[in-house]
Amino acid sequence: MFIARENELAKLNDMYDSDRFECAVVYGRRRVGKTTLISEFCKDKKTIFFASMETEAKQNLEAFSGAIFGVGDKPYGEASFLSFQSALDAVGELAAAERLILVIDEYPYLAKSYKSISSILQNTIDHKFKKTKLFLILCGSSMSFMEKQVLGYKSPLYGRRTAQFKILPFDYKETARWFPDFSTEDKLLVYGITGGIPLYLEEIRQNKTVDENILDNMLNRNAMLFEEPSNLLKQELREPQTYNAIITAIADGKTKLSEISGTIGLDSGNCVKYINNLITLGILKKEAPLTDGKNKSVYLIADGLFRFWYRFVPKNMSSIMSGKMKENYKHSVKPFLADFMGLAFEEICKQYLEKYAPLPLSQGTIGQWWGANPKTKKQAQIDIVMLSSDGKEAIVGSCKYRNDPTGLDELELLKEYAEAMGGNRKNYYYIFSKAGFKKGLLNSAEPVELIALEKLFE
Repeated sequence: MFIARENELAKLNDMYDSDRFECAVVYGRRRVGKTTLISEFCKDKKTIFFASMETEAKQNLEAFSGAIFGVGDKPYGEASFLSFQSALDAVGELAAAERLILVIDEYPYLAKSYKSISSILQNTIDHKFKKTKLFLILCGSSMSFMEKQVLGYKSPLYGRRTAQFKILPFDYKETARWFPDFSTEDKLLVYGITGGIPLYLEEIRQNKTVDENILDNMLNRNAMLFEEPSNLLKQELREPQTYNAIITAIADGKTKLSEISGTIGLDSGNCVKYINNLITLGILKKEAPLTDGKNKSVYLIADGLFRFWYRFVPKNMSSIMSGKMKENYKHSVKPFLADFMGLAFEEICKQYLEKYAPLPLSQGTIGQWWGANPKTKKQAQIDIVMLSSDGKEAIVGSCKYRNDPTGLDELELLKEYAEAMGGNRKNYYYIFSKAGFKKGLLNSAEPVELIALEKLFE
């Protein structure tokens, strides 16, 4: 089924209606739904869809030729075009008088097999395609390639696009649309585990409980999602064992660069190169205190499935491989899901503020803050800080994904931490709580915005 992506689909259709040459660049991490979006857009439209392969140029040319032959009415004598230039010329002829879409999916594969394709495509766009009604779509999963070799100013294709679409995972509210019959808590849990990746969401069955889905899909050695983290590392990276070691170290609480490099036995300079590749893939993220990030950066697992896998699979591998996970689940996984959801819940609350909440300030940057509390001499941490665009105001938020209602003491602590953060700003206090709030906090005269789970979906 096709859910969300309404803005992207509307923009693509607006471009299609222009009836002039258009070039859209669509990119994003694997499994995020790029091809699904393009296929939905191309429904009932004349389209040449060419899926580039990780193979030699000759095989890609033959496949491209076949895609063109399948659309055009003109009989071609040869089984394949003799060159990519002649194939592109044929596309231009087909698009001379009528609207035609040409999709080149996984464009980085084609560019790797035939190094000159970007230059040839640039020349063809400038001298032929711009005089036609062609709608060209270049799609790719290699984020660094698409941003540098297609969108970058050093690329031959720089300046030829008329729009670009960076396809992101679904947010928590978009994810919930897949599962209308789930409870609010279960909708958030599914988001926390899958990170809103469409391919992963397709594996979740609404006629089963979330616990049953976890057992079937994440803790079952025969399931696709059980193998997904390992397969993704092998597919995208040359040294998966090193990347696996880095993710394992972070999952074990080694979040500073010095801690990670020391744990895996790699110097910091080389270690950060591996980490940056994982950040590009959306697996890791780098965070620093919003108002004081100097030398305080930490690395966290950003991808929900990776975070779940590295938290629960290694320590339960024996039970999984022996088929005894169902018996052990209630002891080794279920009691720890609320703690696992802590980081995901913070992300959900950030999304709520950024996209769905009415705000008391002009929206600026958002992140976390941590540092020393000068009063107590202890470390303090604020889950969410959103600065106004002029930096004079801030939303200061606490996110509690626990089974006990949150009390007035949390507000007092939040105010204390805001004072430790400093900055002489006007602060607005927000408290997000899974289990609701105690009477003392609900009846408090202190100005504070209280957000229970249900309010996230209003």
